[in-house]
Amino acid sequence: MGGVPKQRKTKSRQANRRMHLYLKEAILGKCVKCAKPILPHTVCKNCGYYKGKEVIDVMKKLTKKEKKQKEKELNAKEEAGKKE
Repeated sequence: MGGVPKQRKTKSRQANRRMHLYLKEAILGKCVKCAKPILPHTVCKNCGYYKGKEVIDVMKKLTKKEKKQKEKELNAKEEAGKKE
């Protein structure tokens, strides 16, 4: 007996199998405020800014210890940006 398929593979199943050939790498931009990589047209999850304006208060959800650490990071990055 030969290797003959019992049923025909549909075009959609064939296309799903080949889908990995067409996947592209995500194009990331840099956040204006903190310079972390983000997807275009999205709010930065690190600092909560979008197009230079604060949209989400990221500090609100953090604990006291995390807030202090985050503020230090943001201040250090702002100073580094001003020096350049």
